[in-house]
Amino acid sequence: MGRSEREAVARGARLHTAARSLLSDHERAVRAARDALAPILDEAVARTLDVMPVARLQEATEGRLRLDAVERAGLATVAQVLDAGPGRLQQIPGVGRVTSTQLLGAARRLADAVHDSVAVHIDVDRPEPRTTELVRTLHVLVEAGPDARRAVAAAGALDRRLGPLLDTAGPAAGRLRMLVTGRAGRARALAAVDEVRGVVGEAERAGTEGLLAQASVDLLRGPASDVAAWVDFELRSAEYYGLLGEISGRAPDTAAVEGFLPEGIAGQVHGQHLVDDRLKVSLRGYQAFGARFALARRRVVLGDEMGLGKTVQAIAVLTHLVAEGQSHFMVVCPASVLVNWTREIEARSALRAVPLHGPGRADAFADWKGRGGVAVTTFDALRGFPVPGGGELGMLVVDEAHSVKNPLTLRARAVAEWAARCERVLLMTGTPMENRVAEFRSLVRLLDAGLADRLDGDAGLAGSVAFRKAVAPVYLRRNQEDVLTELPSLQHTDEWEEPSERDEAAYRDAVRAGNFMAMRRAAYAHPEGSAKLRRLRDLVREAAENGLKVVVFSYFRDVLDAVHGALEAGTAPVSGPVFGPLTGAVPPARRQALVDAFSAAAGPAVLVAQIQAAGLGLNIQAASVVILCEPQIKPTLEHQAVARAHRIGQLRPVRVHRLLAPGGVDERMVRILTDKARLFDAYARRSAVAEATPDALDVSDTDLARRIVEEEQARLGLADGSDGSASGHAPQSPSAPAHEQPPS
Repeated sequence: MGRSEREAVARGARLHTAARSLLSDHERAVRAARDALAPILDEAVARTLDVMPVARLQEATEGRLRLDAVERAGLATVAQVLDAGPGRLQQIPGVGRVTSTQLLGAARRLADAVHDSVAVHIDVDRPEPRTTELVRTLHVLVEAGPDARRAVAAAGALDRRLGPLLDTAGPAAGRLRMLVTGRAGRARALAAVDEVRGVVGEAERAGTEGLLAQASVDLLRGPASDVAAWVDFELRSAEYYGLLGEISGRAPDTAAVEGFLPEGIAGQVHGQHLVDDRLKVSLRGYQAFGARFALARRRVVLGDEMGLGKTVQAIAVLTHLVAEGQSHFMVVCPASVLVNWTREIEARSALRAVPLHGPGRADAFADWKGRGGVAVTTFDALRGFPVPGGGELGMLVVDEAHSVKNPLTLRARAVAEWAARCERVLLMTGTPMENRVAEFRSLVRLLDAGLADRLDGDAGLAGSVAFRKAVAPVYLRRNQEDVLTELPSLQHTDEWEEPSERDEAAYRDAVRAGNFMAMRRAAYAHPEGSAKLRRLRDLVREAAENGLKVVVFSYFRDVLDAVHGALEAGTAPVSGPVFGPLTGAVPPARRQALVDAFSAAAGPAVLVAQIQAAGLGLNIQAASVVILCEPQIKPTLEHQAVARAHRIGQLRPVRVHRLLAPGGVDERMVRILTDKARLFDAYARRSAVAEATPDALDVSDTDLARRIVEEEQARLGLADGSDGSASGHAPQSPSAPAHEQPPS
């Protein structure tokens, strides 16, 4: 009871002061951002109320109000009712004090609901003083980075622990105070001093005091210049919008963030701690939940919709496992995204990425075995590596896991062998269902054979809600619209173009031959007379005039060549530079280089890409116009392609144009695609309304092609043998189209 105790209390007090100081600095920075947000939010609310019809007041009162007199008085919107106030409302014949009070109460409830739900979009193309101030204040918090976030969390914990302890230990800070304190008080003070020593010791070992000091410095630097803040916003808008959601209090619905998991499983996930010290980025709330789900459940499918950051969630899981002492991890992915995975690991974490690809992969594998890190390899290359022994691998991550949905393929067998030897497995896919529940069951079997057995052949027909409940132990899925309210709008337009005479002739020839794939691309057989190409050039020209970048997707190589030629024809290209074609024949590193060059191009540009190659794993946020040259057999191909542009980091509204010819294969495919998309929605997107039918589950792509060919031959009168019909022959398989080079 002397100098040692006084020093311990003094050290605790200094640490407590540093923690309180950081909390104050952080609160000041947050308050500045909230103050900058308030007028923008108020304007967004006002705009919404200005166009909200007064009839909505009936909904807010369950039809109890009569609004005829109000509308006759010229009050057509909710905003006008609020502006009128009780005085003017009561001047309207038939509206007394009680009715006016009810009207205003309903209007205010609607205004509050709008205020709680309206999303603020920051327009990078039209910066104005208010949005510039918001971006500058957010820049302070973003620039401080994840270390500041961790420091603030540590400061809050220290404040909660040290505050009461220092109050109790107060008498030990001075000899006289201890003398006048009773025996029980002295005992409590000495016990508190011991606890203060423990807290201070923990902080010193963790380097917390330095972390607090650096975070305070970062938060006190003040906003950057307008230009620097806007440039940084364009580079990492997802982080700005994430912070904006936090400071505005507009967090996504908790149930949506948790993938509508049953309460018991969600509770287990909440109890899972996540150590993110080795992450270089801050996680969104739903991303942190996804990482904890993978840790708590150990062997899972992360089925988030494209664009929600499944990769960073996987990296967060790996950084946590490193903190627990694990050292070796394996990521298996398509060759097209191997470079992207390596980049993401290095940019977003302190982990070591080891690509196992190409001629030197055997040496790289030996290096990884010796030194550890995150090995990244392809499905085909995985088969050449020895399967690990039990406990050697901290986690197996399989990206685009629907690639191994067929358990009979060599790649699926290799993944199954590795998964069987790993305690932790993370399968990642935004499209786990595609057309058959059975295919999803094959993924579940990689994780939990018992659960897969319980998902018998009729499980899907029991309904989407029951199915999601059955797979909840291993499956988590969230949708963009539920958790990314800040994403700019996504507008789909079907561009129906009447075929030219040459288009019609090419189409009839393809139908007569029973060639399904030739039917799909007949509109591009004669580029000089193609109606679709004419419309495509118009769309690209319009985008270029507005300074926008365009990505053009097709399934077919010869269509891509036709598009490339059409865009570069003439003395003056309509689009700016044209990049590509990006196809399955292009090496993975070159694919990423093409995307990088397209993104870096100043002003408008076009990327021409094969939908199977560029629709898989690459991020094309620079594009704000997407053109689909033809409808796809699988709705997931279109979803994937659009999600390459409309995803986290996108700054502008995305417009999707699908080029279609009426009356033929396009129209039939659009109708069938709608049915397939409904099935996908029911099982992968949590729809309780759209239920599957056996026919929807069982139709194969070959059957689809044969059916369309036969229907078109009949419609065009080309089904009899005298006309040269090949209707007696099976149509060309959609899985191996002519003039098509499949992606690796």
